[in-house]
Amino acid sequence: MSRSSVGRGTSSPLGATVQPGGVNFSVYSKNATLVELLLFDAEDALKPERVVSMSPREHRTYHYWHVFVPDLLPGQIYAFRALGPFEPERGLRFDGDKVLLDPYGRAVIVPNGYSRSGNDAAAAMKSIVADTGSYDWEGDLPLQRPFVETVIYELHVRGFTRHPSSAVKPEKAGTFAGLIEKIPYLADLGITAVELMPTFQFDAADAPAGRVNFWGYSPVSFFAPHRAYSSRKDALCPMDEFRDMVKALHRSGIEVILDVVFNHTAEGNELGPTFCFRGLGNETYYLLQRDRSRYADYTGTGNSLNANHPIVRRMIVDSLRYWVTHMHVDGFRFDLASVLARDENGTPLLNPPIIWDIETDPVLAGTKVIAEAWDAGGLYQVGSFVGDSWQEWNGKFRDDVRRFLKGDRGTVSDLAARLLGSPDIYGHEEREPEQSINFVTCHDGFTLNDLVSYSQKHNEENGEHNRDGMNDNLSWNCGAEGPVEDPAIEALRCRQIKNFLVLTMIAFGTPMMLMGDEMRRSQYGNNNAYCQDNEISWLDWTLLQYHADIHRFAKMLIAFRSRRDVATENVHLTLNQLLRQAQLEWHGTALNRPDWGDDSHSIAFTVKSLRERFTIHAMLNAYWQPLIFELPPAGEQRNGNWRRWIDTSSPSPDDICAWEKAPTVSGSSFVVEARSLVLLVEVN
Repeated sequence: MSRSSVGRGTSSPLGATVQPGGVNFSVYSKNATLVELLLFDAEDALKPERVVSMSPREHRTYHYWHVFVPDLLPGQIYAFRALGPFEPERGLRFDGDKVLLDPYGRAVIVPNGYSRSGNDAAAAMKSIVADTGSYDWEGDLPLQRPFVETVIYELHVRGFTRHPSSAVKPEKAGTFAGLIEKIPYLADLGITAVELMPTFQFDAADAPAGRVNFWGYSPVSFFAPHRAYSSRKDALCPMDEFRDMVKALHRSGIEVILDVVFNHTAEGNELGPTFCFRGLGNETYYLLQRDRSRYADYTGTGNSLNANHPIVRRMIVDSLRYWVTHMHVDGFRFDLASVLARDENGTPLLNPPIIWDIETDPVLAGTKVIAEAWDAGGLYQVGSFVGDSWQEWNGKFRDDVRRFLKGDRGTVSDLAARLLGSPDIYGHEEREPEQSINFVTCHDGFTLNDLVSYSQKHNEENGEHNRDGMNDNLSWNCGAEGPVEDPAIEALRCRQIKNFLVLTMIAFGTPMMLMGDEMRRSQYGNNNAYCQDNEISWLDWTLLQYHADIHRFAKMLIAFRSRRDVATENVHLTLNQLLRQAQLEWHGTALNRPDWGDDSHSIAFTVKSLRERFTIHAMLNAYWQPLIFELPPAGEQRNGNWRRWIDTSSPSPDDICAWEKAPTVSGSSFVVEARSLVLLVEVN
């Protein structure tokens, strides 16, 4: 390593920036009395090979510490050490023994001997100097597909291809490169966007003893891709492999949405480790209680980011800009986004600065932003999340669809609202119908198979005596708990799965489905598999063969989305305008007599597409007995016949048909079997 004398450096840009002749380092720390740059020759070095002390007089501008080190190259391993007062009662937690990551570091190295409780340099995570402009994008750019054309598929990078049955090359299983090999499958399924569970560098050791943090909701860096998701071992390969994945997905017309965690970090509460933010500016980065030695916890993880502090706001926006400009991602789903709406005292703000920073940033214009509009502190903002362009995970869609199909009382009117894009929740905003992200399953909770196979959670493998995870899942096991050999129960479960898929795909809004639901992936009743890096969480690709009927059904439903009239020239319509123009009639088992009562378990409707290219008549029976529905007369231009497009009670391939090949239906009524949905179609 060169011993050339260092330069003063500059406060901007933050992080480690490769420049002609060397690297400029800049880091924020308001209350530090001295900051040192540590340069390492190896990831597990016992001590730094060189320590560069940044004196307050020469290397500090305002609260930024900076230095230019000549002759350094990309791949250089580095970290910081910050000295200052350790006064927890004032919110200050400086510790000169800690090796600290760069908050703006573009790459992170994790030594084999890494330990959350370790204090020595050899066991500490470290940052890596990266040249972010050296990649050849070959003309690639974010796709900016409108939400009206979007079908989201939530997946876990490792879980998607880690199972031996994935047929991915062994060295690429569970990585960005492994996902690339499965792009033809995703394209064939018809989804238009993958929503990747956290891919920022996270602390896999932040889990109960003997387990790992598999999901990744435990971030240590907001700029570095997770190292373990790279199939290559070179220090900077995760960046390029991530970009290879994005470029390949874009070539197949698939957008990349990142699940981002700007609500907390892996440093935990006052008993947690110090590896970055706490050691540089604890009082800046975290929400603290009135007792400044303790953390406000609105996330259920021990700490909450102080997202509306100017420094943290800048870091969040800089991170989003980086992932859009340098990594070409198309959007972000914000985990526990309501934390971003809280001020430094934890009080919800009417107009949170960080929310508007994100929405109005010109670099992020056209980027998808999706809010999980609640937090663990009880703040629930579905339908009231601030902003003009934020979409929202609609938890009420999930719950109301589950209640209806389970057979709960008093659910019909709520179901109707969810199918119409939830105007009771979103109608006051005069927004597009796709503001509602409609889902019935996601990573958090039961898979679709388990939703119809378990009435109780089974989280014993998590080591918390089944206390973790949601207790009220609105699930129903169809008559027996867990796997069965009873063909009647299995048939009912398949029917219910198809029912869930139909309601998700035909409703106004943006549909989202969970990885593997299209082939009945099971987590064996575990509804909180965050610490299960094993077959509980991995996608078993042999299920594609065993449940080819479900896969076919899902694929054909997704294809229907592209036939909707609302997907082209009517993209400008608001939800309210769409509903006013919709030629929609509600029915019960009798025409024009919908039963909205608490004892009703069925509803029917007839709707024409906006340009009258087709008409759909849907009959939804969540009752436990068959029901006879009266049929409206078919149009004369269609020779007076309806065609049976979907009947979830029928075995494959009669459960769903191409419209042109669907069998005709005669008569003035139709028997809809118990717990099944029937959709008839007329095509002009």
